[in-house]
Amino acid sequence: MAVILKRFESPDEVRVLQKGRFELVHIGGMTIGRAVYEPGWKWSEHVGPGVGATRCHVEHIGLVLSGTATVAFDYETVFELKAGGLFCIPPIAHDSWVIGDQAYVSLHFVGADQYAKDKASPGD
Repeated sequence: MAVILKRFESPDEVRVLQKGRFELVHIGGMTIGRAVYEPGWKWSEHVGPGVGATRCHVEHIGLVLSGTATVAFDYETVFELKAGGLFCIPPIAHDSWVIGDQAYVSLHFVGADQYAKDKASPGD
């Protein structure tokens, strides 16, 4: 029996974004992501241009570790994501942004492999 231990301090991949980064760890047949966004980060401004989109269409299931962010759908429904909260965001066009002056950090258990892939990446 092989036990595998990994840490986000040594991720398998890092997607560097304006005002943030998305770290990926591949373990047990899963890809888990850690999002770290600075105050002022907004998906449509800091990720969207790099992936050729104005809104995110990736499904997310995760856990907020610190900070606060807003998720807004084009049909005007808005949610706040806060530290300690679990979230499930469907693959429907949405934007998100950090609220306040604290960095936002979250873990992503679903959708991490497709999130913030630049438009030149295979499979996009």
